[in-house]
Amino acid sequence: MPPAQRKPRARTYDPAKVRAALDGQLRAIRGAVGTLCAAPDAEPLLAARSRLGEWTVRDLIVHIAVCLETLPRALAERPAPAAADLDLQRYLAALREQAEDIAAATAAESAELAAAGESGPRAVAARLDKAVDRLTAAVAETGRTALVPTEYGAMTVNDFLVTRLLETVVHADDLTAATGTAVSHDRQALAAVTRLLADALAAAAPGGSVEVRVPPFAVVQCVAGPRHTRGTPPNVVETDPLTWIRLATGRTDWISAVEAGTVSASGERADLTDHLPLLG
Repeated sequence: MPPAQRKPRARTYDPAKVRAALDGQLRAIRGAVGTLCAAPDAEPLLAARSRLGEWTVRDLIVHIAVCLETLPRALAERPAPAAADLDLQRYLAALREQAEDIAAATAAESAELAAAGESGPRAVAARLDKAVDRLTAAVAETGRTALVPTEYGAMTVNDFLVTRLLETVVHADDLTAATGTAVSHDRQALAAVTRLLADALAAAAPGGSVEVRVPPFAVVQCVAGPRHTRGTPPNVVETDPLTWIRLATGRTDWISAVEAGTVSASGERADLTDHLPLLG
């Protein structure tokens, strides 16, 4: 088939690196939340508004806990699938349609904790610790070739853990924005999420007229139009990993990033306004 019509090969993620990256990212979030909840001003910090609509910092932490428990709950409560029928890009496409359901689930969990008198700083930290422990135990007990049943279909455990990297990296950045205290990122986790979202752009806007560079982790071609084959591409977008993740998930917008100098874009087609965000 002609090069312009060739479908990009699906990226694979090394299981050992994925699990190590998730461990590192979970340690970073757990440490940050533990420090926040032990602070003298923990209560007003938890009640502060995050950048996610009506969510407070407390809601954000509860949401992270819910995301982490998705794997152990699915393995315990759903029938084991016979075969995988869901890959990472199809999962992301399905996720885009579920924003309202996700917000509702978080609101319900937060309300349940409040009704039980478990929304104080100590209880919030314990809620996250419980979720981390449940996920860690489930990962340790689950083989790499096992399948996870989700509401969108069945996927491999390894692919599902990549989606947990997405959740933990993105929401660690949300915590940083909401509290003013930087939550660190595991390097391998940041790399995997950067590549996952770069591939999502290439899938959502197929083509070869624009080259998007997110050094040192990802380079993809996208957007329909004349395909570049040699030399310096005429349409190039370059940014850093965290800016790319914020653009792809709607935490910042294209114009703001370009004006701030965190995105460089050259060429008449190097404007990704119509293709972002990919998730939100």
